[in-house]
Amino acid sequence: MLHHTRLIPLRDFFRNPEKSGYQLSPSGTFLSWLAPYEHRMNIYVQDRRDGRILRITSEKERDIPAHFWKSDNCIMYVKDFGGDENFHIVSVNINGERLRDLTPFPQVRAQIIDPLEDFDDIMLIGLNKRNPEVFDAYRLHIHTGELELVAENPGTITGWMTDHTGTLRIAIATDGVNTTILHRISENSEFQPVITTNFRESITPLLFTFDNQHIYAASNIGRDKSAIVVFDLLTGKERDVLFEHDEVDVSGLSYSRKRKVLTAISFTTWKRERVFLDKLAKNLYQRAAARLAGYEVVVADMNRDEDIMLIRTYSDRSLGAYYLFDTKKDKLSKLSDVSPWLNEKDLCEMKPIRYQSRDGLTIHGYLTLPKLPRHRPARNLPVVVHPHGGPWVRDTWGYNPEVQFLANRGYAVLQMNYRGSTGYGRAFWEKGFKQWGRAMQHDITDGVRWLIAEGIADPKRIGIYGGSYGGYAVLAGLAFTPELYACGVDYVGVSNLFTFLNTIPPYWKPYLSMMYEMVGHPEKDKELLYEASPVFHVDNIQAPLLVAQGANDPRVNINESNQIVEALRKRGIDVPYIVKDNEGHGFRNEENRFEFYEAMEAFLAQHLGSLDDDAR
Repeated sequence: MLHHTRLIPLRDFFRNPEKSGYQLSPSGTFLSWLAPYEHRMNIYVQDRRDGRILRITSEKERDIPAHFWKSDNCIMYVKDFGGDENFHIVSVNINGERLRDLTPFPQVRAQIIDPLEDFDDIMLIGLNKRNPEVFDAYRLHIHTGELELVAENPGTITGWMTDHTGTLRIAIATDGVNTTILHRISENSEFQPVITTNFRESITPLLFTFDNQHIYAASNIGRDKSAIVVFDLLTGKERDVLFEHDEVDVSGLSYSRKRKVLTAISFTTWKRERVFLDKLAKNLYQRAAARLAGYEVVVADMNRDEDIMLIRTYSDRSLGAYYLFDTKKDKLSKLSDVSPWLNEKDLCEMKPIRYQSRDGLTIHGYLTLPKLPRHRPARNLPVVVHPHGGPWVRDTWGYNPEVQFLANRGYAVLQMNYRGSTGYGRAFWEKGFKQWGRAMQHDITDGVRWLIAEGIADPKRIGIYGGSYGGYAVLAGLAFTPELYACGVDYVGVSNLFTFLNTIPPYWKPYLSMMYEMVGHPEKDKELLYEASPVFHVDNIQAPLLVAQGANDPRVNINESNQIVEALRKRGIDVPYIVKDNEGHGFRNEENRFEFYEAMEAFLAQHLGSLDDDAR
């Protein structure tokens, strides 16, 4: 491939970061981070007084995804096994001793309800060990490992929340379609229902007011876009609207644990925006941001005294760096770059776009163009269409290694927030209900047609790649618009909506009625699900397909990928198929990521050619 810009080695995009996930100990005396050991992300600790560094974990099977400090002597992390998502909670002392699995129960998933940052020895966790479908709430005594039942789940509760004293006072229940917020005054009193809404309307508790009487919540009750409100737990009514936005949902609320004040509200238009509610927080943020111009700035962590901050930067072309901000000394010091081997000058800008769908909806998205020689306009380019997974999430502006890798290889990359994506209000989200393979897919198709009409895309060289729901969109694209795509790459995608709905994890069961309303009911909507399942329409598929799947995937069962591969092979079509026995919903291990993206690179080069293959 002739190239106009520096060809970056593939592994530089997908290798583990040099250092990431920095955290501060409660006193601020110690720093911790994740860094590779034996090709797996493990925890390192540094004493800030003398600079000494110690690696305190030796996980070799899988990366540690995240960790946090419980006290100045104890760090907690989670781990699963082969990607099964049955997470265990592990504690380790800062000298690497007393490493203990505190939830050593096979086939049980632990979740953290509240780390209880103000308490050194306890945290609240949920476990589905009594019944795989529901999580009971336990107080975990870290020093002894004792588990004390705080609330038994009657079978309907899907979430819990504590007040500022660490008392479990809110439960969120569902009957599958309706959601109820329950409240109690103390741990000895009974939960009482406060408000019930159909799942289409939502009120999401964020935190208690500082007097522990009411809650701050994100609510779209009686409005299209979620707003930040003060909600009265006794009357079940809104007391006040703190902030709302005309175009997007608002759900981000930050506060000072020490000073007990709200500090900022955040929301995402095409990129993240903030409104400050507190002068001190605004002043500290501006002091840091002024020195880090050109980057998004996020406060990643702070000590209990809130005078030492960890700051993370990022942009669309950089994974950024971590900095330590000593607010008393007004000193900002760089800790490390996340991926120092990548030079942002070699990477490509991710620009917001919008286009109209065939039925008149405005679809927002992003377009990343490859770097082109000066004389070359952005026309007739090979394109990779990259719909997001979920589907009930959204793409945002920022660094995406897949997008940057594809752009570096000369492809334009189109991402879109098709209907059903969240963040654009309730009506836009609901327009995706029972529209898998239909209007949701049309929005993707209409984006491709828009790119062709703009002259940017070469209509003969358009590929589609996605994971999870994005993988489903790949299969649907090849089956329902076979003339549009030259090839597809399906990563842990759904191929058969009947078997998909049958094999969801047990702890999704409480949401099953909701899934039936959003995707379709296997009996009542049989025809719709049949029409929208690519596996029943393999006769339409003409374009080459590459499939990748984790054997232990709890969300998209391996049978989803097996079915489409078998059906295509029966028709005599060769489908390269990568299966990893030690992975789940997406590949977490570095060597597996390398293998998948190397296969994808060769596959796309074979079927889309490159920027310089204009003769094709």
